[in-house]
Amino acid sequence: MSLLPVAPASLSPAMRWFGSQRSLVVSGLVVIVLSTIAVARRHHLEVRNDYRRYILLSTFGFYAGGVLNVQVSNFRVGDGMENNLFGLSLDKTMSDAMNPYLDAHQDKCILTEPVTAQSNGPIVFFKMDLKQNVVNVSCSNDWQNIHLYKDSSGVPALRSKRQSLVSMSDAKFVYMQRRRRRSQPNDNLDQDMVSGKSAAKICSKLTLSLDVKEGEDTFKYYSFKFAIYVATKQEEGLYNLYFHSCPNYAPSTLYELNFNVDIEERNSGNYLSAGEMPLPALYFMMAVLFFLSGLFWVFILRKSKQPVFKIHYLMGVLVFLKSLSLLFHSINYHYIEVQGEHVEAWAILFYITYLLKGAVLIITIVLIGTGWTFIKHILADKDKKLFMIIIPLQVLANVAEIIMAESDEGDKEYGTWSDIFVLVDLLCCGAILFPVVWSIRHLQEAAGTDGKAAINLRKLKLFRQFYIMIVCYIYFTRIIVILLKITVAFQYAWLDEMFKEMATYVFFVLTGYKFRPVSQHPYFSVHGGDDFDDEDDHDDDAVEILTHSGLSEGIGKVTNRSQPLSVSVTTATLVDSHVDAEERENLISKRESSHEYD
Repeated sequence: MSLLPVAPASLSPAMRWFGSQRSLVVSGLVVIVLSTIAVARRHHLEVRNDYRRYILLSTFGFYAGGVLNVQVSNFRVGDGMENNLFGLSLDKTMSDAMNPYLDAHQDKCILTEPVTAQSNGPIVFFKMDLKQNVVNVSCSNDWQNIHLYKDSSGVPALRSKRQSLVSMSDAKFVYMQRRRRRSQPNDNLDQDMVSGKSAAKICSKLTLSLDVKEGEDTFKYYSFKFAIYVATKQEEGLYNLYFHSCPNYAPSTLYELNFNVDIEERNSGNYLSAGEMPLPALYFMMAVLFFLSGLFWVFILRKSKQPVFKIHYLMGVLVFLKSLSLLFHSINYHYIEVQGEHVEAWAILFYITYLLKGAVLIITIVLIGTGWTFIKHILADKDKKLFMIIIPLQVLANVAEIIMAESDEGDKEYGTWSDIFVLVDLLCCGAILFPVVWSIRHLQEAAGTDGKAAINLRKLKLFRQFYIMIVCYIYFTRIIVILLKITVAFQYAWLDEMFKEMATYVFFVLTGYKFRPVSQHPYFSVHGGDDFDDEDDHDDDAVEILTHSGLSEGIGKVTNRSQPLSVSVTTATLVDSHVDAEERENLISKRESSHEYD
């Protein structure tokens, strides 16, 4: 396919339209980004006027040496509500699949059942006794060891002895707590090492103090805190912390929840979950790979002797935006790793480049799909309407994804934004297929009407493969990656990000290869087989296409392959003097190929 240069006047309507939309989009992105900055890995969740039955507070993968520090404060309780049951549950799984306990307790509060009856994995209950002002701690039989502290102040001393503790037998070591003053005999956490007893019996006797204070609004406010230390390799896993409101399981009486939760999670000084630790290095390496690929693309454009269109430069801009987005994402994760929270400057840079990358990606795919510069040089009205719909949807999907990433899982709006992201992302994925389908239909109709059947059929084959590429890319990054995430073990959760980025890179490379600025693309060349009969049949079909399309009407097939090439070219020129340079070049290439086989 020969790419003809486009006159500036033919490009100006499309470019003016994009320019009019750019300032509005960019200004909106900046405002949205600045309003979504939040800390990460040091969670502070404020629950207000919430009627949910259970709230997912945190999901974190712990290695040996990890610490979970939880503080629940200002839990508001009105008069007459002290008999109701509230509390936390902490369960451990090995992958990020559906929680078995929640699936089995959608209509019944899990805290009302004995913890020893739970058999779907290790789980710990923290039941708030609002009358006795204590929190009763109980463990299931699957929870082999529990290292529970009243606060995190005792954890460093325990961590300093981690090597000696790991060497102990699990049957002898069950529970360790920092020595307290002997003046507190009722505090079950103030004990030395206890051995020779099962974890369930020891854990069933543990209590935490529940602080209470009277408020000026006739409400009582309760607070408690605890820390859990992951001491051994057997205790490693994905820890899920939930808050349960048993009164809200009754349809007739709903209780309004109001409290604050502060959670800090660490893996031996690293604030990233076990499945996120390789992400900073992964994002940095992918950023370097995309940057080098962008430089190679610029080199191709500069050295190309064929016409280079603005769509090719837009493809280069997309690659560099992707590289910058990954670079800032890597730096952002690095600061979360060492500090447990963002540095706002890097976070803002990442969000801006991420949103711009998403918008440019959707614009590039739709422009290629509509055949801009490859089939037509201006955008039709329906193409512009599609841009006006799909660009805001893509921006909304990216904003929803960022809000989900920066919000706590326990936020009431988290589920809403998650549903919005899934719906809008599917709409965008479906919408970008429309222009490709339109281009395929246009080429099919033009193949038998405009006198350029051979060229149109070659373009048709290209756009059909581009359609398949988009479908495979969407299917892999939206479905296969999610299935991979919920299947692999918790420490390999980073694999879904790696496969997603690699799929994106492969999609970029294939798109750039198929639409690179060349005149005679190898993709369009006529390939001969080992059998000469197949070549004859292929040549028959090509000539028949040219005859029926009107390109060489009145010319029969030239059976004498020894006929000089100049005779064929001269005959074709006399029949149709309007054949342009592109068509003559393709015809000459075909005759040369036929002559070689003779």
